[in-house]
Amino acid sequence: MKQDCGFTTGLLHKGLKNLKGQGEILPAISQVSAFSYESMEELEKVFSHKSMGFAYTRIGNPTLSAFEQKINILEGGIGAISCSSGMAAISSTIFNVCESGDEIIAGKGLYGGTLDLFHDLEKLGIHTVFADVLNGKTIRELANERTKAVFGEVISNPSLNVLDIKEASEAAHEAGIPLFVDATTATPFLVTPLSLGADVVIHSTSKYINGGGNSIGGMIVDGGKFPWDFTKHKALSEYKKYGKMAFLLRLRTDLWENLGGCMSPVNAYLSYIGVETLGLRMERICKNADALAHALDKEKDITVNYLTLKDHPFREYVNRQLNGYGGGILTFRAGSKERAFKIVNSLKYSLIASNIGDLRTLVIHPSSTLYARLSEEEREAAGVYEDTVRVSVGIEDINDLTEDFLNAVRNTETDDVR
Repeated sequence: MKQDCGFTTGLLHKGLKNLKGQGEILPAISQVSAFSYESMEELEKVFSHKSMGFAYTRIGNPTLSAFEQKINILEGGIGAISCSSGMAAISSTIFNVCESGDEIIAGKGLYGGTLDLFHDLEKLGIHTVFADVLNGKTIRELANERTKAVFGEVISNPSLNVLDIKEASEAAHEAGIPLFVDATTATPFLVTPLSLGADVVIHSTSKYINGGGNSIGGMIVDGGKFPWDFTKHKALSEYKKYGKMAFLLRLRTDLWENLGGCMSPVNAYLSYIGVETLGLRMERICKNADALAHALDKEKDITVNYLTLKDHPFREYVNRQLNGYGGGILTFRAGSKERAFKIVNSLKYSLIASNIGDLRTLVIHPSSTLYARLSEEEREAAGVYEDTVRVSVGIEDINDLTEDFLNAVRNTETDDVR
């Protein structure tokens, strides 16, 4: 989003003119399956993309369109497409450029669900080459003629590795391949990846975008700047005449439509409402996470992982790339699985739940849940150990959160601590 005004001012006021009707300040919920027309000729034009309009919610809906435009303005893209979930957004993005026999490059420290998806893609002939650390050097080393994209998380969940977007995009572009980034944990409040060279941004809108934990969704935003080579990216070859718009148009009119992973109108409406407080929520969440991490870091029998801590290996990116904030996730190692469970179970102001980005603080033991299907090697590469606790910090009063966590840590047994 162009910075001619503050983040929240732009979030609330830009794009209002896109809402068609009688001066609504929020989109209407078009909770319908299909849209009727006065004549078959009119409907034919809509289906053939010769006339603007909506025919069937699986392929387009006014409420979804309003939410897509809102996120597209935030990210500074040429267009956005909403999906039924973050996983649907990732899979649609990969399928849009890859065919059987193709490869993608990704870092090992990814969200467990994404790693599971990439394993499933192997069965369809799409191979993922994993880098221990995803950066310019490893991209240049791993790229080959079969590589069709680089995929990375801006802030990996839960390892908290930070992708140098500018460096990674430059290396990917040298190899003639686009950089796809999952910016779910960063959000546009911390960074707009398209402005740093990324080509496509993906969000699980179920998290910070929505903020209230009331709807599942995903979003794909195309920057529209990548110069597609259609002899290399053969999956897009039928859309060659559209040039830099080929990715978005194939996704909208072909792959996304046919896979059927559309967002529901109600979820789009709830997420539209939720995203309007993104700046306020993220500022509070990040400040809370910073204070909680520093308080826990003083405890001698746990090891805390948070970006703003003095010795964190990615601390330099807080100011250089992340708008001065460390995000809303922290992890700590409790010394054993048993103690991790005791700490989690004794917290008063945190919910044991698998989501992140909620208004409320959420905690989970990722090794036994989100990463249960992965090998020990894969879990550790993602920063997940038997004693790891992940905390998605909320907007509660920080004194209450800090006291609660410190009491839980201090009141648990320490005989089995590393």
